[in-house]
Amino acid sequence: MEFQNKQLLDSLAFVNKQHAVQLKHTQEIHQQEKQRNYILGTLGLIVLLAGGLYNRLNFVRKSKKALQFEKYRSEKLLLNILPEEIAEELKEKGSVNARDFNLVAILFTDFKSFTQTAEQMTPQELVEEINICFKAFDLISEKYNIEKIKTIGDAYMAAGGIPIPDNAFLENIVLAGLEMQEFMVKRKTENDLINKPAFEMRLGIHTGPIVAGIVGIRKFQYDVWGDTVNTASRIESNGTVGKVNISESLYQLLKNSDKFVFEYRGNIHAKGKGNINMYYVERKHKVNCISKDVELLQIENNY
Repeated sequence: MEFQNKQLLDSLAFVNKQHAVQLKHTQEIHQQEKQRNYILGTLGLIVLLAGGLYNRLNFVRKSKKALQFEKYRSEKLLLNILPEEIAEELKEKGSVNARDFNLVAILFTDFKSFTQTAEQMTPQELVEEINICFKAFDLISEKYNIEKIKTIGDAYMAAGGIPIPDNAFLENIVLAGLEMQEFMVKRKTENDLINKPAFEMRLGIHTGPIVAGIVGIRKFQYDVWGDTVNTASRIESNGTVGKVNISESLYQLLKNSDKFVFEYRGNIHAKGKGNINMYYVERKHKVNCISKDVELLQIENNY
């Protein structure tokens, strides 16, 4: 009996020992599972935070790119309306100081018999034809570094020597005027071949002092004022179709140029200005000077 009791006690001790070992093992497994779950949870949280951070950074990058693109578009649009120097001053100060210029060349164009020619077109055709002509003038103005001021109905106005004067602006504005007339003559020839109405144009240039600046708080427009502008308009209205008509003051500044030949027209009466000496100007050497961009524009419009 003592032996049996001892065996029983040994068995119970063994069972207890096994149970303790198994319980410890179970606790260790449970602890390991908790650690694993904690690690997995932590990793999942890190991945989630990394994904959120990546999406946030990607959103910020895209937003920044979109803002830069919109800024580029806004600045490009602003530069289409205002000269770069004036646009920068407007952005920095919110306003632009008026400036006096002692010598500027003002160019005006006008379509002869505009109303009669326009009556032969539909409104859509009329706007399209004017747009074709003025797009060509814009390209020519850019080529010769002269500043487009504005269009008024069928009239186009540009200026040389503003807002930053350069040494060649007088010759350049005359070259621009000659190329504009060459474009109009070629355009009329092409339209006549297909029995389509076309415009003929007068063009005049005058030089003198002006004031330039921006007025108002909405729909900004860089503009020029002064008697020089009014006289340039009279030089244009007394011009001849297909010719570049210039004033005495511009002739005196360019008469020694080797690029042009001049024809004195006489002392012609200009409304509100009295008599003004006027000259026709042409290139000394007859060459086709229509730029490639303008030629491409003509080809595009013909198709």
